[in-house]
Amino acid sequence: MRRDIFKLPNILCYIRILIIPFFVYRYLTAHAPEDYLIAALILLLSGITDVADGFIARHFNMVTEFGKVIDPLADKLTQAAVAFCLAMRYRLMILLLVVFVIKEISMFAFQVFLLTKEGRKLDGALWFGKIATAVFYVVMLILIVLPRQVESTFWPNLLILVSTGFLLFAFIAYMLALAKLRKEKKPD
Repeated sequence: MRRDIFKLPNILCYIRILIIPFFVYRYLTAHAPEDYLIAALILLLSGITDVADGFIARHFNMVTEFGKVIDPLADKLTQAAVAFCLAMRYRLMILLLVVFVIKEISMFAFQVFLLTKEGRKLDGALWFGKIATAVFYVVMLILIVLPRQVESTFWPNLLILVSTGFLLFAFIAYMLALAKLRKEKKPD
């Protein structure tokens, strides 16, 4: 277990977590288009490390139980920070943030219940969660890079609603998957 902490994919997760305050600071203090671009590049760097850690873990047989915990934690912390920051600029982001928090708390509680009561768990992210995450990041990058280019609130609000819709879809699909896992007969 101790060696798992220092495997390259897990180190990349630590880097993602450490990047969060830099993004938050850069975005919240941004005034010029270049400042927003730098914030977007920081977020893009975070995304690249996310893809890299997953690729390296699977390709080089470095998947660890610790990595299965730290990777989604880094993802959720990053997503929460980005949504919180953008909620300062776009009021409708509060809806996305509320859905995100409800989804994560509900899924966490359900998974803890399944693990402690029945010894079962979902093993990794499922396709609908990956799609919702990809849509989230694309929308957030657009909103970060183009804050002043969009004069009306129509396009930002539409993008936020699309991302929220994918998040809701993933939430419902995960809850159904967890419910199905609970109903399945436990192997002896």
